[in-house]
Order: sequence, then structure tokens, then C-alpha cells
Amino acid sequence: MSGHSTYQPKTGFERWLDARLPIVRLGYDSFVDYPTPRNLNYWWTFGGILSLCLASQLITGIILVMHYTPSADHAFASVEHIMRDVNYGWLIRYMHANGASMFFIAVYVHMLRGLYYGSYKAPREVLWILGCVIYLLMMATAFMGYVLPWGQMSFHGAVVITNLFGALPLVGPSITTWLWGGFAVDNATLNRFFSLHYLLPFMIAGVVILHIWALHVVGQNNPTGVEPKSKADTLPFTPYATVKDGFAMSVFLILFATFVFYLPNALGHADNYVEANPLVTPAHIVPEWYFLPFYAILRAVPDKLAGVLAMFGAIACLFALPWLDTSKVRSMRYRPTAKLYFIIFVVVCCILGLCGAKLPDDPVLGHFKTFILIDSDLNSFVWLSRFASLYYFAFFLVILPVLGLVEKTLPVPDSIASPVLSHPVSAPEQATAAPEMKG
Repeated sequence: MSGHSTYQPKTGFERWLDARLPIVRLGYDSFVDYPTPRNLNYWWTFGGILSLCLASQLITGIILVMHYTPSADHAFASVEHIMRDVNYGWLIRYMHANGASMFFIAVYVHMLRGLYYGSYKAPREVLWILGCVIYLLMMATAFMGYVLPWGQMSFHGAVVITNLFGALPLVGPSITTWLWGGFAVDNATLNRFFSLHYLLPFMIAGVVILHIWALHVVGQNNPTGVEPKSKADTLPFTPYATVKDGFAMSVFLILFATFVFYLPNALGHADNYVEANPLVTPAHIVPEWYFLPFYAILRAVPDKLAGVLAMFGAIACLFALPWLDTSKVRSMRYRPTAKLYFIIFVVVCCILGLCGAKLPDDPVLGHFKTFILIDSDLNSFVWLSRFASLYYFAFFLVILPVLGLVEKTLPVPDSIASPVLSHPVSAPEQATAAPEMKG
């Protein structure tokens, strides 16, 4: 997509290195002269923000491992040692804990942007699927990392989630026993999760490289969904995209720093500051906020196996999305009906997150339920999560496939440059106004 390389070595050393290992040429072609659509908005900066988050998590994680003890007897104390005795240990730990949440905020925005602008459509199917693989690895890494402090929520969360695999027929009990390393969550479980938590981020980094490679093969999508047709449609990555990415990263770091220094425990749970005790179960076991929508889908189904399948099916829908959407128009900017359903989808995802954080039997309408005609059984978060789950699956399996065949779309521009470089008034108005201006 980037075409012929324009890199010219300037010194003798650069020419010598370029003939043997053209790594400077690769960096120049990928991050300096790489042509990007000229109409990219700030939603496209979250790819760079995610790279920043990954680097932060890797660096802080490696430092934390230097002081952490993966033992059921000493894990909790080692975390407290990091917080109290290690120089700036509190800062490293808060950066790592809140960095996970920042990572998921950025990845959810990145995915919703791709969903809205149709970045999963041909020829970018592999690019989208690699992104979904990264998301799946992130979820596994985050879950295992949450277990490592060995607090009450860590321990009992591990018990609940690992028991879900036991619902799978035939292989379920074997998988659960393998994850536990025995017959219950214990020291062997902690060791397994610690090992995998350290390994998976490097696997994420590897898939990120494939993701960027696939991006450079097919090129970036853009808000219009129109492929670049000439040089007028593109700009070099540097300085245009780098300056925009740098500004967005700075704003994001301000948000990150706000949580690290002022709200370090706002996204966590107080019970995790109590050491794990298998004999005392917390009143309400909840996962981290970024898992709550899927947790709500799990609880929405009465049958355990069906709930597990629904939860994993919600993620599987993302992988199948390139083939579920039948519309020929890529961007929802020109699909007003699809845009409406997309907005409802985002609201539904937030509702699922709220349902996942609440007790299933809690009344949705609180004390006001007595003033309206509604059945008390229906006035619960479990029923709200069922309706929301139904829409979640309908969006992927019914709405997008059918809507692409019947919807009326708006006219799509002929090129990227025409809407970017044109005057705010429409093209026909410009054409009629031109003679008057000359006169």
C-alpha cells in the first residue's frame, strides 16, 4: 500500500547498514513517509494510544515482577511490600493497575470506531480478526493479572471464572483441573497464572506486529470509507499523523495521571485489600469493570453451560463480523439507519456493564416500582440484562445482515479529497456560485 520506498541513506554508515539490514528504511517507510488518508479524525489516534498503553504495561510489569513473590503464602505480603517499602513501588503498581483500565478504555474506543466506520470490511478482514485476537489475549492477561495480588476478590473471582470451564461437556473438568493444578484454587493456580500473565503480553506484542503489518498491506480506513485513489487523498504519516497522535497521547496521559495520583483505587474493589481467605466469601463477587458486559450476559442465562456459551459467543460475534455485515457501504456516516442501531448498541453495552456490577435480584427501578404497573420479577437487573443481551446478539446476527440488504444509504463521495478540500457548501451550490463570483 505504501508503494516504492523513498528512503535515501545520507551517511556512509546508513548506506552500509541499509545494504545489510534495512531497519532504518523500514522505520522510515512505516512511520515517516507512509501515506495516510488526509481526512483521519482523532478517533484514529487510539491506535497509537494503545501502543503507549502496551509499552507502559510491559515496563511496569517487568519492574513489579522483580519484587513480587508468586506464592499463596507470600503474594499478598509481597504486594504490600511493593507499595510500602520499594522506592516508588506505589507509583509502579498504581500505573500497572490503572494502566490495565486505560488499556481497555482505549481498546473499546478503538473497536467501536472500527465498527462505526466499517474497518472490518474487505479487504481488512484479517486486520480486524488480528485485532480481535489481541482483545482476547488482553482479556486473558487481565484476568490472570487480577488474581496475582491474592486478595479476597482475586481469589474468589478465580474460583468463579475457572469453574465456568467445568460446564463444558467432556473436556470441561479436565481444563478446570489443569488450570487449578489440583482440586481447588491454590498455590499451583497462582503459579500457573503468574507464568501465563508474564508470557501473554509478549504474545500480544507479537500479534500487534502482525496487526500493524496487515494494516500496512491493506492501508488505513478513513471516515468516508473510500479508498485512496491519488496522492491528493493522502498525506505522509510524519508530521501530520505523528503530531495528531502526540497531542492525543498527551491528553490521554493527563487522564491516566488523574487516576494514578488522585483516584488510584476508584476502578478497583475494596475487598482486594483483604488477604485471600477460602473460608470467607465476599457478599458480591464481581470482575473488573471491563469484563462486566460479558459477566452480565453469562448471568442472564439460567443454564450454566448455555450462559458460558453465550458469553463466549458474544466474543465470537466480533470475529464473524466481516461476514455478518452485508452492506456495500463501509462507513455508517452514510448509513443513517445503521447509525441509529449502532448508537443503541453502545447504550446496550453500557447497560450490560451496569447489570454486571449489580446483584441479579436488585430492583432496577428501586422504590419507584410500587408506583408503576410492572411485575416485581421483571423489575430486576437479571431481566434487564436478558433484554440487553438479546439486543446484543440481534445486532450482529439479525440487524446488520438484514439492514445491509434493505437500507437506503446516502451518496458516498467519489474520493477522499473531494469532501476534505471542498467548501462547506455543497458541490452544486459551488458550481452555481462560481459564475456569480466571476461576474
